[in-house]
Amino acid sequence: MTKRPETLAAQALHQTDRETGAVIPPIHPSTTFMRDAKNALVGEMDYRRPKGPTEMQAASVLAALEGAADARLFSSGLAAIAAILDTLEIGAHVVAQTEMYYGAKKLLHHLAAKGLISLTFFEPHDKMGLKQAVQAGKTELVWIETPANPSWAVVDVAYAAEIAHAAGAILGVDGTCSPPCTTRALDLGADLVMHSATKYLNGHSDVLMGAVVTKSQDERWEKLCTGHHLTGAVPSPFDSWLMMRGLRTLFVRFERQSANALKVAEAMKAHGEVSHVLYPGLEDHPGHAIAARQMTNGFGGLLSIRLKGGAEAARKLCASTEVFLQATSIGGVESLIEHRKPIEGPSSPTPDNLVRLSCGIEAADDLIEDLKQALDRT
Repeated sequence: MTKRPETLAAQALHQTDRETGAVIPPIHPSTTFMRDAKNALVGEMDYRRPKGPTEMQAASVLAALEGAADARLFSSGLAAIAAILDTLEIGAHVVAQTEMYYGAKKLLHHLAAKGLISLTFFEPHDKMGLKQAVQAGKTELVWIETPANPSWAVVDVAYAAEIAHAAGAILGVDGTCSPPCTTRALDLGADLVMHSATKYLNGHSDVLMGAVVTKSQDERWEKLCTGHHLTGAVPSPFDSWLMMRGLRTLFVRFERQSANALKVAEAMKAHGEVSHVLYPGLEDHPGHAIAARQMTNGFGGLLSIRLKGGAEAARKLCASTEVFLQATSIGGVESLIEHRKPIEGPSSPTPDNLVRLSCGIEAADDLIEDLKQALDRT
């Protein structure tokens, strides 16, 4: 019987505890594993840094949902990105988009300043700009994030893969904001997909973790796994177990969050204090057609609004909500609001009147009423 992704996620690949019959797999906190009288390992593992039972169980669920050949979990999303970049040759040319998670962009600039990579940026909506940025025989990695945080610009994954592969490069995708319940980037041509598992995959704002999945177990993947082992950038068993617990509800959470975000976006479009609503689920969003092709099970719970009153209005809005919590992060069951520019810093291209919203699973009408009462105060 071939099980659908929703079933695989809900049952965590039907993993149970064979010893006790518990329907939930146990947590294995042990750091070391026994050998027999002949010094042979009793099980598959000898030490938890390269692999631990709980971590590999969680990774196997994610790999199945992504249609991946393999997966590894990391101590954070940035650690996962760093592991991908660590597979590049010294001086490698990297092409990345201008609008992306600011932490990843800082890491790219940090490596470029040390001479470890060279960088070329392109606008996420500009296909010709991407094509011109990639240099045949020189570019080693094309890095995209879609939708892009916090503008929610959409990049065509299949097109980016075509351009990257034609030049002899690989395509890496930050899929944090489009988890495998809606986008399987490997199926669209990506070679590696990274997630900040802290966000949608866990979904409860109580885990710090990253993940990388691969289309094939090739030489680059072996390099990444070696780096994973040598650097020790691994999550704890408990965090891994919590992430696996979160994956069980990914599909239903994402469906509710997508529905809430669409209702909030439509309500904000009609509000007089709002100048722009940025949400790929809206038909007038510049990337809507591509998003509708790539995001097959909803457009997610993430959107941004820009206020006519400028930065001060944005600050006041975030300080005045009663349901939305003013905090950094996205993808959790609770709704969060953030004035993004002060967080990213003065060099960020994010407009200073932009407010980022992460819609949770609360009643949509409560979220809308909360934003309206807060906007009245601005």
